[in-house]
Amino acid sequence: MSGAVRWTYAFVDRPAALCERAGAFWAAVTDTRPSVPRGEQKEFVTLLPEGTDPCVKVQGVAGGAGGAHLDFAVEDVPGFVEEARRLGGKPVAVHDGWTVLRSPAGQAFCAAPWHGEAVRPPVVAGSRLDQVCLDLPPSAFDAEVAFWSALLPKWSARPGSRPEFHVVEPPAGLPIRILLQRLDEERSADDGDGAPVSAHLDLACGADVDAVRVRHERLGARFVARHPHWTVLRDPAGGLYCLTGRDPETGGLPPAGT
Repeated sequence: MSGAVRWTYAFVDRPAALCERAGAFWAAVTDTRPSVPRGEQKEFVTLLPEGTDPCVKVQGVAGGAGGAHLDFAVEDVPGFVEEARRLGGKPVAVHDGWTVLRSPAGQAFCAAPWHGEAVRPPVVAGSRLDQVCLDLPPSAFDAEVAFWSALLPKWSARPGSRPEFHVVEPPAGLPIRILLQRLDEERSADDGDGAPVSAHLDLACGADVDAVRVRHERLGARFVARHPHWTVLRDPAGGLYCLTGRDPETGGLPPAGT
């Protein structure tokens, strides 16, 4: 398959004025160092791990509060873009070698060339940033599940642990997976960044959610809410994200009774 996904990146999207603050926080969380900023507005920073390949980037956005999105590193960018278009996605910006698209519900994602990335970064202090969660209004949920399942045929798409979740998990070795979450209520385009869908980052922490929370708060995060299986925090740039009880090595839930 010429458009096969060979690597994935989670993007931390934050307001441009707070991008440096966000980069410093997420570099500390992931035990990485920020690259030299690049892009026309110096809006992109890659978080570089030691001895492995990067899978997290930070982007300063001109409007809105930001959120998260995925980049897919593929063997054939035009082929991947055309397949996304056929399935209901919409290319919105074509750059030199890479393309920005939106899913049927409006979630941004990018197709970019694969540059040989292959070695996943390790678990850091009991946690791993390994998931982008799409927060979807009920009317968009089924179509988004169908879109992502069809766009990524070699990934495992299955219902999650709760009725409102659907997991799209990559083959072994790829660092970032997708969780689709059905919200309780509809949202208008004004509730998100120009679309009724938004996204946030999730970290897998296993049984160490409380310890990871303490570490993140020391780095500048703020507590928002605690739920039975995840804790919501806000990073120093204002972005929401979650610490989950999933296994940081496998990304899955721990065995029942543990």
